[in-house]
Amino acid sequence: MIPKNILPHLQPTKWRKIAQKFEAVVGKKGVVQRQEELLTYECDSLTSYRQRPALVVLPRTTEQVAEVVKICHQKQIPWVTRGAGTGISGGALPVENCVLIVTTLMKQILKVDLENQLIIVQAGVINNWVTQAISGSGFYYAPDPSSQTVCTIGGNIAENAGGIHCLKYGVTTNHVLGLKLVITDGSVVDVGGMIPEMPGYDLTGLFVGSEGTLGIATEITLRIIKTPEAIGTLLADFATIEDAGNAVTNIISAGIMPAAMELMDNMTINAIEDVINTGCYPRDAAAVLLIELDGLAVEVESNQQQVAKICQQNGARNVIIASDQQMRVKLWQGRKTALIALGYQSNYFLQDGVIPRTQLASVLKEIAALGNKYGYRIANTLHAGDGNLHPVILYNHSVPGAFKQVEELSGEILKLCVRVGGSISGEHGIGADKKCLMPEMFNDADLETMQLLRLAFNPHSADVT
Repeated sequence: MIPKNILPHLQPTKWRKIAQKFEAVVGKKGVVQRQEELLTYECDSLTSYRQRPALVVLPRTTEQVAEVVKICHQKQIPWVTRGAGTGISGGALPVENCVLIVTTLMKQILKVDLENQLIIVQAGVINNWVTQAISGSGFYYAPDPSSQTVCTIGGNIAENAGGIHCLKYGVTTNHVLGLKLVITDGSVVDVGGMIPEMPGYDLTGLFVGSEGTLGIATEITLRIIKTPEAIGTLLADFATIEDAGNAVTNIISAGIMPAAMELMDNMTINAIEDVINTGCYPRDAAAVLLIELDGLAVEVESNQQQVAKICQQNGARNVIIASDQQMRVKLWQGRKTALIALGYQSNYFLQDGVIPRTQLASVLKEIAALGNKYGYRIANTLHAGDGNLHPVILYNHSVPGAFKQVEELSGEILKLCVRVGGSISGEHGIGADKKCLMPEMFNDADLETMQLLRLAFNPHSADVT
């Protein structure tokens, strides 16, 4: 968190003394310093980029986080925050000679307030634990990234995580009411609160998605919502991916807002059936749409029939409506494990861009052309309703120069997204992966403004890249 050109060159004996200061705050078990143990923390789920931290500290409370940050501030040691390490943009990648502050031991649910529809949790609470804590009372937490059984709320805050149901319910920022923060000098501040709209600057909205550049969220006040009366799930398969893309546009144009609408191409379908064997996804389909509707029972029933009709009008060969909860779970199991299934085939590089949904058909065709140009297979699985693409480039990491080519291909896909009016990230964040592409989307004045904002929180960050 300080300029690299003034980073202290600490000898092993100096690091041991620093470690002792941290141990006085979090205990000996809360400091990781053996080199072989530090290997665990040298990357997040974007494993192509690696940097071992000098030390890892695992606090349990806001007060401990504040003391750890104060020590770093006083000693001019850079620090990086990490949750469960499930991010896939290199957002938790350590920098050289840094302290990695890991929040996974901060796993307390501090308050449940059903009357006001909110819950307060520590940063290390797993996403899915929030719903588990309140589901018996008829509530749930809407943001549901595919890693929701392992990713932490603190990490979701940093990256502004989305998920399958973000089409109707929005991403993380739409469900955060307030934050307790430790900023870069170790001060503790509260932003937002327990009501939806607070006066003054929207510092809560500013912090969500800031990827650890402004401080550490230690306690989070989340909005929870009532479980819908009814849920309906449909699977439609298509002979062309263009037909599936057109169906997405026409469903939204008809005034129907599904809770989720996922598109998977043929390569993804077959990977899922090879590994998971759901028996639900037709192997010869060019693409499938998995659509979920929720709300009042009468509304869901009516919309199911209308969505099925629209899919058929756009060339769907078959439309299956899940008859019970067991079948719903089976259909979603395939989508939730798509990346794992593709990983069984080869090494992969997952990307995350956004386009206007009316451009789906043409952009997917251009992505296929780019794959042919570079000589790599690209599988597509996407949050189709809001145009959030997840192209998965399959390659052999052992081939010399392959990863460099894949990085270049990945960059071309994201530049394509920007050209058609989209974005270089929908929910994975910028991280180490996409920071070089920021000028594709933002001009110099934009980037300078962002840096001025960052300096307001951290005056020492001027030269950090």
